[in-house]
Amino acid sequence: MISSKEQLHQDVERAQSAVSEALKLAKKRGATAAECALNYSRGLSVSTRMADIETVEFNQDGGLGITVYRGQQKGSASTADLSPQAVAATVEKACEIARWTEADPYAGLAAAELMAKDYADPELFYPADQSPEFASEQALTCERAMLNADERIVNSDGASYASHCGFRMYGNSHGFLGHYLSSRNSLSCMPIAKQGDRMERDYAYTLARKQSDLVAPELVAKEAVEATVARLGARRLATTNAPVIFHRDIAHGLIGHLVAAISSGNLYRKTSFLLDQLGQQVLPDSFNIFEDPMIKGGLASTPFDHEGIATQPRQIIRNGVLETYLLTSYAARRLKMEPTGHAGGIHNWLVEHGTDDFAALCKRMGTGLVVTELMGQGVNMVTGDYSRGAAGFWVEGGEIQFPVTEVTIAGNLKDMLRSIVAVGNDVDHRHGVQTGSILLAQMKIAGE
Repeated sequence: MISSKEQLHQDVERAQSAVSEALKLAKKRGATAAECALNYSRGLSVSTRMADIETVEFNQDGGLGITVYRGQQKGSASTADLSPQAVAATVEKACEIARWTEADPYAGLAAAELMAKDYADPELFYPADQSPEFASEQALTCERAMLNADERIVNSDGASYASHCGFRMYGNSHGFLGHYLSSRNSLSCMPIAKQGDRMERDYAYTLARKQSDLVAPELVAKEAVEATVARLGARRLATTNAPVIFHRDIAHGLIGHLVAAISSGNLYRKTSFLLDQLGQQVLPDSFNIFEDPMIKGGLASTPFDHEGIATQPRQIIRNGVLETYLLTSYAARRLKMEPTGHAGGIHNWLVEHGTDDFAALCKRMGTGLVVTELMGQGVNMVTGDYSRGAAGFWVEGGEIQFPVTEVTIAGNLKDMLRSIVAVGNDVDHRHGVQTGSILLAQMKIAGE
């Protein structure tokens, strides 16, 4: 089974008909404005454990959501059934809900002039082999290689392969109706290693829109095994203050706190540690972040956001200065600003990096902690206070000495962001935030 544009074309036409009909019915039932979103995905996933196939799942998911406005009164409803009767009933429910909601002076569609017009194809869809035979072969090859790589690998939490394709569609009563196709493929595995009476686990994965861009199963297995056996013999540390490197696998999460702090809800609710910081220095003056929504094949590329607003390249951080907030039209009206096309999230943040690879970053740190795993949710977005369980590796003389477990790293996100010393060139392209490992000048490390 090979996914193709031709296979999706019929589904797209059916979806366009359903969205158009929903918008027409909303107008007939007295809505002053309406918007409709539809997501569709189909594909399969296969999981294995101990080199046996555990599950084979075929997925076909889709749902239409409609929001209607009666002036500033708003009602929403959704359905997974796109039959004319179901669509009509869903519109009726949304209109009924709107009759009973309190008017919100900030509610409504994004401005018509901001809609994406004549947008280019972001080229997010690539045909893929979605047969269970191919998927099973990928997962089994990966897990077998993992189990045979090292005698310390004594068990497995399995391997999994998934391939899905589909589209997102959005239309509103401004006359905008747009869609784009997309595909996504992934392969992962999680070995369990044992040494003495201690056991450790880790994982590795590959993710790409184009199937041929996935890392080979044997290499995914090799990375997972190396990461897992490296954790054997982990020790605790004495409580100390030291430099910290957020490894590339988790560094995007640190920048993710910045995303949350400058996004709509936290700003108008005044629950952000970066409140009123627009135009202010929030990172070191050497730090830059650029957003590019139209990277061809990008994992976070999109020609328009969830309100139909055209996305555009923009500088987020320039020389450490915050140049923009990330605003939906609702938040923009509340803040008396302009929307930025970020309804639904960010679009390919490119964190500028230096020339140091990971080894050079460790040399630069000298002595400190490399964090490869974080646990818990100890982040206060109002104050920026940060405290999370961590595991990783202790570095002395610029070289990794031993694995570390059961420690807590703590600080304040405002200070942490300002104390970034360098970003490595080991960029991880598997996330909406693309960054290398990040070295911070100092954090509190709580251990024994």
